[in-house]
Amino acid sequence: MIKKESRFRNYIPLIMLAISYSLSACTTTLSGYYGEHNQTKAEFTKYVETVFKLQNSMTSEMMAITDADETLVRADQKMQEICAPLNEYAALEEDKLNITFALLRRVEQAAVACEQAAQKLQALLEHK
Repeated sequence: MIKKESRFRNYIPLIMLAISYSLSACTTTLSGYYGEHNQTKAEFTKYVETVFKLQNSMTSEMMAITDADETLVRADQKMQEICAPLNEYAALEEDKLNITFALLRRVEQAAVACEQAAQKLQALLEHK
């Protein structure tokens, strides 16, 4: 008698990958700490709000400059790219739309880099 191989076996690696990704995405919520600084939810929420305000302030300053040099423009573009998850989150929250867990995770991963990019642009603007 010839055994027929189950098609399920072909999908085991994909299923394991999906499970491991899901678990790694949940580790933050399970541990109760958020972001690179392992903050509580309240601390992290306040931190992200502060970072968003700094980034928003730098965007406003850049919009007011009529003769920005290439260094400023590149720093602003990089900041906008890095801070995109925070901006997306803010827009969805303002419109009272659903915010996915994936977006929350991207915000968590981008917050520190966004702050650093905004601070770099801030320093460049101060020396202009």
